[in-house]
Amino acid sequence: MSVILDAKGLNKSFGAVTAAADINVAITQDSIVGLIGSNGAGKTTFINMVTGYLKPTSGTISFDGRDITRLNPRQITRLGICRSFQIPQLFNTLSVSENLRIGVGIVVQAGGRWGGGKGQGYDDPGRAVDAMLDQFHLGPYRNRAAGLLPEGTRKLLDIAMAMVVRPRILLLDEPTSGVSADEKFSLMDMVMAAVQEHKVTVLFVEHDMDVVSRYTDRVLAFYEGRIIADGEPALVLDDVEVRKFVIGGHAAAAGGGGHA
Repeated sequence: MSVILDAKGLNKSFGAVTAAADINVAITQDSIVGLIGSNGAGKTTFINMVTGYLKPTSGTISFDGRDITRLNPRQITRLGICRSFQIPQLFNTLSVSENLRIGVGIVVQAGGRWGGGKGQGYDDPGRAVDAMLDQFHLGPYRNRAAGLLPEGTRKLLDIAMAMVVRPRILLLDEPTSGVSADEKFSLMDMVMAAVQEHKVTVLFVEHDMDVVSRYTDRVLAFYEGRIIADGEPALVLDDVEVRKFVIGGHAAAAGGGGHA
């Protein structure tokens, strides 16, 4: 598998606080990678640097061989790196279908030049919206205002909005946070089916170890801004340091809240 995302020597400091310390990660195409660690460990800081919301103090980030370290979030998104948020970022007064149509409209405005040329099919925005409604089982909510949706459905819509633009990399910040135990696996099943169909590389932050072990093929464990373990889920979750600093702490609770 070829490397699609490559972070080298990433450091990020906020005054005397170190949020990322010498992060070196090469992500292969089509992989599903889980990011684990207690709150404040550096997981969301890493995602924010990859997506341009934070600039590293030092180090570089490459996407498909191109240096994206200093690009802004909009430029990075146009290259095909999209994200969802722990707290869904939706247009609450608009309907579900209108939210999705906005995502399609942004691609159309860019002339379809999105995610490495994956702009086919946007000559019919309605068809693209219908496909996402069907893929994420959002059809019954088509005309409902986003602000009135149940939390699990809001999460799905936020992820669908990222997927409707056909990204090459999808970053999810705690996709099951706030979702009931009965819904978390069905939500992740839908997301994984969509990313596999469209061949999307995924990195997701998660506190629920059941979700991590079930859906990832690789896990990065963060602690105090460093990666303390990197490998197959079973090996990482059995690592001595991970068991001490991650699984034995807050991260062991399903769907833990808060930014990291």
